[in-house]
Amino acid sequence: MPRHNSVTMGTFLRDGKSMLLAYDQGFEHGPSVDFNDKNVDPSYVMDIASKGGFNGIVFQKGVAEKYYDGKVPLIVKVNAKSSLPKGDPNSKQNCSVEYAVTSLGARAIGYTIYLGSQLEGEMFQEFGAIQEEAHERGVPAIAWVYPRGQAIANDSSKEIVAYAARVGLELGADAVKIKYTGDPESFSWAVKSAGRAHVFMSGGPKAPTDQDFLNQVKGVIQAGATGLAVGRNVWQNENPVQMANYLRQIIFEKKTVESLVTS
Repeated sequence: MPRHNSVTMGTFLRDGKSMLLAYDQGFEHGPSVDFNDKNVDPSYVMDIASKGGFNGIVFQKGVAEKYYDGKVPLIVKVNAKSSLPKGDPNSKQNCSVEYAVTSLGARAIGYTIYLGSQLEGEMFQEFGAIQEEAHERGVPAIAWVYPRGQAIANDSSKEIVAYAARVGLELGADAVKIKYTGDPESFSWAVKSAGRAHVFMSGGPKAPTDQDFLNQVKGVIQAGATGLAVGRNVWQNENPVQMANYLRQIIFEKKTVESLVTS
């Protein structure tokens, strides 16, 4: 049997579901956009990952080197871009798979692809090589597939989100992180389009209320997704561990939002 067939997302799953804590936004957006005096400190977020019962945490290389404590399985994002250049985005590799796995202890590799960018081909090619090396080292490759660029009119439409999910599958991703379409019916088409690749909802910007965000997560689970990779809606929350508890109950225990919080 081919070696790569033994690579699974099992480290990050519980009963087939998962919730990951993402903290790569500092590179992508800059510290003045998403951070306050508490969450600008990676130690604060590492502590949330552990106390909140997350199945994995996402760091860039430098943060992993200095703050990862081994208490939660690590996903290293091996590419990034800043928000400063204009035009269609291109996110290039800045950390080797070898270093992420052997030196940092990564249990999975993450990589962002900007589908629809005029430079998408460069990212497709780079992820292809990264996925192959990750599998050679026995770890899964997760694709953040975000439709961006002049060609994209609506990055959360049913059609474009399903396209993002399918591109991840076609490129060999073991899991895809994609935007929510807004309702479980349309998001289920993205889940089907991803085939055997696990689907994680991208947490996105802080939702207006906790209930709004939890309703999104409930819809994602109803659509058949594996779970979510959330950042700001947890570590920007006034009580991040409580929010994590709500998420666990919805994802793993199938609780209703109404039973947890009220508007």
